[in-house]
Amino acid sequence: MTGNIALIGLIVVGIIVFVIGGLIWNAIMLWWQAVLSKAPVGLFQIIFMRFRKVNPTIIVTNRITATKAGIEVNTDLLEAHYMAGGRVGRVINALVAASKANIPLTFDRACAIDLAGRDVLDAVSTSVNPKVIDVPSGQMARNSIDAIAGDGIQLRVKARVTVRTNLDRLVGGATEETIVARVGEGIVTTIGSAKNHMEVLENPDMISKRVLERGLDSGTAFEILSIDIADIDVGENIGARLKIDQAEADKKVAQAQAERQRALAVAREQEMVALVQENRAKVVLAEAEVPKAMADAFRNGNLGVMDYYNMKNVMADTSMRESIANPDGHGDKGEQSI
Repeated sequence: MTGNIALIGLIVVGIIVFVIGGLIWNAIMLWWQAVLSKAPVGLFQIIFMRFRKVNPTIIVTNRITATKAGIEVNTDLLEAHYMAGGRVGRVINALVAASKANIPLTFDRACAIDLAGRDVLDAVSTSVNPKVIDVPSGQMARNSIDAIAGDGIQLRVKARVTVRTNLDRLVGGATEETIVARVGEGIVTTIGSAKNHMEVLENPDMISKRVLERGLDSGTAFEILSIDIADIDVGENIGARLKIDQAEADKKVAQAQAERQRALAVAREQEMVALVQENRAKVVLAEAEVPKAMADAFRNGNLGVMDYYNMKNVMADTSMRESIANPDGHGDKGEQSI
């Protein structure tokens, strides 16, 4: 039993020794590689990188790369950037590319750009070889920038913007989307200020000149080198369509006003008919008082028989004259009833 325990203990010790030996051997190989490359890294520093959860292969390899390119970078700085979540390889490659292209770029700035989430190597490459941005970009839903000239004609424009990365403004600077938006706004403003669409078609470079004069790269991570108009198409006559829509709207308003006036006239007519009926009723009521007044006059001795017959003769004469004047028989029925 004791022998089995001793055997297991020896096996465990052997595994530990083997693992430690492998780590030490790997560290020795990396140390020797750094020494031969004239980019020395301390052996114990390489060993302790494992305990700091730092990949020593990445640190040593990139230090050798930087040293061979004539760039001196402290190992502790490489470890610090690695532990901060940075991409050490991209940073070193960017420093090498910047050095070969005579672009001023320090290790601290490169690390800051990398930790900001930007691709520092791509930024350096764009500084050396400018990139072209399509306006509108492929991520936008539309295929052109639409603007309307002074004569109401729509123009559809496609542009290409050549930009170069500005490393000093890369951290905190606006991205390509801002460039696309600003250039699109400048195109719309320039076309909108033109008197007619022919002026733009004859001189498409006026768009580039006016947009460049606006300093659209301010506050962005890029420097605009040129703006080229790739294509201009004539679209719809928006001005004519708007006038047609306005005329149709004015027509509907006029029709509504006319209908309102007609309704008011009909209502007024009905009011007049009611007023006539009301006045006729008052006349009938007044005429009904005449016989009563005559009866009172007879009783009081104010009206004699001869006076009554004279009045009847006058009424008959009046009725006859009205009959002659109105052969259709449309005389005043109120007076005939009296």
